[in-house]
Amino acid sequence: MTACAIEPTTEDGERDPEEGGRHTGDGEPDTGEDGDRTAAAPLVITADGAYAARLARSGDCWFPERWTLDGPEPYAVPLPGHQPEEPGTQVQPMADGQVLIHRRAAGRHTFTLLYPTGPGTGEHPLGAIGHQDGGAGAGTDPGGDAGLRLLPPAPCGTRAYALLVGRRSTSLWLVAGGAFGPECVAEVPGRCSGGVWLDRAGRMLALDRETGGRTKAVVVDLGRGGEVSPLLQIAADSDDRLLLADPDSGLLLIGSDAPAPGEPRLGWGVLGSTLPVRFPESLRLPGRVLTPFAIQPGQVLLPESCAVALRVDGPFGSWVGMWRPADRRLRQCAAPEGWLPGAGLWTADGELRLPYATPAVPCGVARVPAPEPGRGPGAESGPGLASPGTPGSPDGPEATSGTPAEPCAPRPVPLQQAPLARLVTN
Repeated sequence: MTACAIEPTTEDGERDPEEGGRHTGDGEPDTGEDGDRTAAAPLVITADGAYAARLARSGDCWFPERWTLDGPEPYAVPLPGHQPEEPGTQVQPMADGQVLIHRRAAGRHTFTLLYPTGPGTGEHPLGAIGHQDGGAGAGTDPGGDAGLRLLPPAPCGTRAYALLVGRRSTSLWLVAGGAFGPECVAEVPGRCSGGVWLDRAGRMLALDRETGGRTKAVVVDLGRGGEVSPLLQIAADSDDRLLLADPDSGLLLIGSDAPAPGEPRLGWGVLGSTLPVRFPESLRLPGRVLTPFAIQPGQVLLPESCAVALRVDGPFGSWVGMWRPADRRLRQCAAPEGWLPGAGLWTADGELRLPYATPAVPCGVARVPAPEPGRGPGAESGPGLASPGTPGSPDGPEATSGTPAEPCAPRPVPLQQAPLARLVTN
């Protein structure tokens, strides 16, 4: 592989500010070369919002890049290795500023922690996983080499997990933060995808498990040796996935085709509640794809007031949607120039932060305040906040706004099974 010229850094590993302006329109270092340029890899943000990481590009070469987001101004530090990375290489930031990197080589998945060391990059190898170690059927799965992926950052920030999908089961691996390298901590029958943390301790992990031709969300309890229990069972013949969760309020964003078989819809529920899942018409946009990516934290006992950020994909690009369960409408706004689509986080006081990269600002964060409930652009007038399911609530069965009643699921979420109900205060 050819060598890459990466931007110079200062002695403490930070990017030289005099070199920070030489970037192309996609936020990557400018090499002066023309031709097709592959879109940058997604930006992954730690649960506390302090760091982020992505695979950036310089010419034909890829290298890890760490963003620091908790200072007065965000800044990026390149972490190039001894040779360029493959385009599919995965990276994840850790709470201490190191970056975990997952590489595939010679039939093995290797894991290494990267950190800046003056002008270079330090590497701390963590170990590897062979395909024969990946659980039932992993060694013979035709897609086994691409079947391992890092899960979203754990809330603690000191551990990292990965899913390795086999033919008949999925193994959950602790790949960083363990005592002796990668360790298989759970084996889940069926093929699993997704991955959403349900608590701040990083104990309860929700996965979307496919068995018998149907996909249902289940919970893996890492505090009980990987014990698996059901989470979503909206209808017997529906596909029910958990897309996003907020541990503080218990708000869940759900994807399911229960209201209309074969047509996935976005819905919401509350962890531990006996109220049914709601599927608002405001989250149904024909010809558009909505993907929730951030929930406002810190709203204890107020799940219906949590602001939710969604990526809206249409024929002319991607933009941002903002929504609350208590509101009637999805508020849409243009994304900042150079936004890394699907990346962002809310602050507890209701500010949405969207990372972006442009030629003038190679590492920036746009700050968008959440609209007041019922007072944002295009919001309908109506009653204020109310508990979902009560008269006068936008989602209540007796709402009299003239809009069609929202379909609701026939089963509550979750299934009232311990230990899930103990994770939140109802």
